Amino acid sequence: IPSREWQPHSCGPGAKGPREYLWAWITTATSAGEHRWLLMRRNRSTGELAFYLCWSPRPAPLHTLVTVAGSRWSIEELFQSGKGQVGLDHYQVRGWTGWHRHVTLAMLALAVLTILAARQPDPDPEIIALTVAEIRGLLNAFVLAVTLPPAHTLHWSTWRRTSQARARRAHYQRRQAK
Repeated sequence: IPSREWQPHSCGPGAKGPREYLWAWITTATSAGEHRWLLMRRNRSTGELAFYLCWSPRPAPLHTLVTVAGSRWSIEELFQSGKGQVGLDHYQVRGWTGWHRHVTLAMLALAVLTILAARQPDPDPEIIALTVAEIRGLLNAFVLAVTLPPAHTLHWSTWRRTSQARARRAHYQRRQAK
């Protein structure tokens, strides 16, 4: 693919800033009510390539396909969060009913934590918003094991999130300087 065909696009925010890559696409098939493309992503610094097969019932611009391809990352992050935060992967399958109940409760717990995280007011720029992991940690500290005073736990949470905000700013600045 000629270098002029590669276009810079961000596929969404990442942990260390915008996830910007070079993108190109080739139409592989078009018929009535069906459009197919080969979408290619090239890492700007390493040159690593990734490929996506795309389908749509109607024509779609490149930036739409890039946005959809980028949403895969957030879905994978949610599954990782489910495994790490609410034990989505802690069930040894012995039967459909038990597995279904376990997964349903784990996903419900993750949904509650995600909603709580999403409903946070915009935080001070000096501190990151409460995350799913942070909310779970606070709930564990306050509900399950009340061994430390609440003021200590809240101070610890604020300190952690302030440090994370500082690290995020440093990552963003370093990435934007490239």
